[in-house]
Amino acid sequence: QVQLAESGGGVVQAGGSLRLSCVISGRTFYVMGWFRQAPGKEREFVAAVSRLGGTTTYADSVEGRFTISRDNAKNTVYLQMGTLTPEDTAIYYCALSTWNTVTSSKSHYGGWGQGTQVTVSS
Repeated sequence: QVQLAESGGGVVQAGGSLRLSCVISGRTFYVMGWFRQAPGKEREFVAAVSRLGGTTTYADSVEGRFTISRDNAKNTVYLQMGTLTPEDTAIYYCALSTWNTVTSSKSHYGGWGQGTQVTVSS
């Protein structure tokens, strides 16, 4: 059974950066995605990366500020976040998809981790 564990969240000032990590225990050959959920809002797609890392896709709200990557040798997926704003405050989750290509649909993902809190202060 695959388990996902996120880390790297914290409190950062607006304009700052954070790098989140998601360690995959078990089989790692999945499309991987990052999602986030702010208080009172639906969980939303942030970014996804293909199985070998060659293809990525992003939500419009983070395009150009966030970068998703993976190191399959370390069983880890990363989300480098930059130019953070208070609107980026949320719990960030990683999840896996058995689709053959990157997808932004939440229904295509499962195996959700526990999440890591990111708080951006103004």
